[in-house]
This record gives sequence, C-alpha cells and structure tokens, in this order.
Amino acid sequence: MPRPRKRLAGSAEPAGPDNKGPAGKRTKTKNPVGASAQVVNSSPQKTSASKTCGKNLSSYWLMKSEAESRLEKGVDVKFSIEDLKAQPKQTACWDGVRNYQARNFLRAMKLEQEAFFYHSNCKEPGIAGLVKIVKEAYPDHTQFEKNNPHYDPSSKEDNPKWSMVDVQFVRMMKRFITLAELKTHHQAHKATGGPLKNMALFSRQRLSIQPLTQEEFDFILTLEEKEPS
Repeated sequence: MPRPRKRLAGSAEPAGPDNKGPAGKRTKTKNPVGASAQVVNSSPQKTSASKTCGKNLSSYWLMKSEAESRLEKGVDVKFSIEDLKAQPKQTACWDGVRNYQARNFLRAMKLEQEAFFYHSNCKEPGIAGLVKIVKEAYPDHTQFEKNNPHYDPSSKEDNPKWSMVDVQFVRMMKRFITLAELKTHHQAHKATGGPLKNMALFSRQRLSIQPLTQEEFDFILTLEEKEPS
C-alpha cells in the first residue's frame, strides 16, 4: 500500500464518456512534483488521445484552475498561478482531471508546449499567466487515494483511467485578460471571421483543459499590449 502523499496541482471535472453532464469543477490540489512517481509508472499514455484528436493535435492549451478557496470533501482545492510560483522549481503536476475529453487533451500534450493558466470559479475569471509542459502524461496518483476528493474506485493501478502532466511557471501575463474581454472579442470575431471565432472557451466552456490554435494563442498574447476593450 503506497505511503500517504501530499496533494499536487490538478484539475477536475465529473467523469463521463459522453461529456453530457456538468463539467465545471476544475479543481486543484497543490504541492511539489515527485511523489506521484510511485504510482504504476511514468510512461506517457497517448493512445486514447490520438484516437480522439486525430492528426490535428494542438501545440497550445488553456488550463483552468480554481483561484479561490473551496472545500471539496474537506480539502481546499484552490490552486492559483501564485500557488504554482510558490512550488519548488515553480513546478507541479496537474492532477484531478475527471473528464475523458480533458484527459485525452492532457495525453496529447508534448514537452515544452505552452498553456495559458486560467483562473476559474472566481469573481473575475480570466487568463493570469503562462506555463509550459515539463513532463508528458502519466498516471494521476489521486485516482487511487481514498481520502482524495478525486478518488476513483473504478480505476485500477494496472489500468489507470486518469492521467496528469507536470507544468512549470513561465511568466505572469503583462495584464490579466478577463473572460469578459475574451467574450467580447469572440462575439466580434464570429461576425468578422477573426481569430477567436471558434475558441473552445466558449464552444466547449465546461472543459478544464482546452486546445488553442496558433492563431488564438497569438491573438491573446497581443491583448497584453492593449488597454481592455
């Protein structure tokens, strides 16, 4: 029986192969990377992701995390970008994802790919900073921990259902890019054919892990240099 581990950064949504149920928990638990290596093995799991995403795998991502304290089964699931910065080597594993499509996106991530760190379930949701992938998908240890909010009794150590990646802080955004601002651009771009016209944040808003196109990623970076619209 594995010894108790501290919790690590993560993101959760209700499980379900058809994704019909609400998927808005996007919770995090925090701590440095390392203990999770004790579970099964650390080999990447890409098969399901390749089936789901096909050849059009994204190189950029948006990863949602709860920025304000909230207790789930007695555990505070808050994990902001400031919490990530406070971790050893400013690195943590992104555990707790319990939605199959979001999990498959995790499994599709490659080393050094960048993601926006998005604060969710808070008074002012939006993009707070940038992180990069520093370890590709491997089994999420929290699925096996009975005292963890993200425990899944149906997952087996010899065939784990859930994966996580390790992320490292890159930088804060030059200014916080709010959901409201992104929505304004999305609505305008739907009419004009602009970069955010099909952004998953609005078409698949319940997913805690979302792909971004190069066009979407680059456009959002340009917003840093502008006053909010």
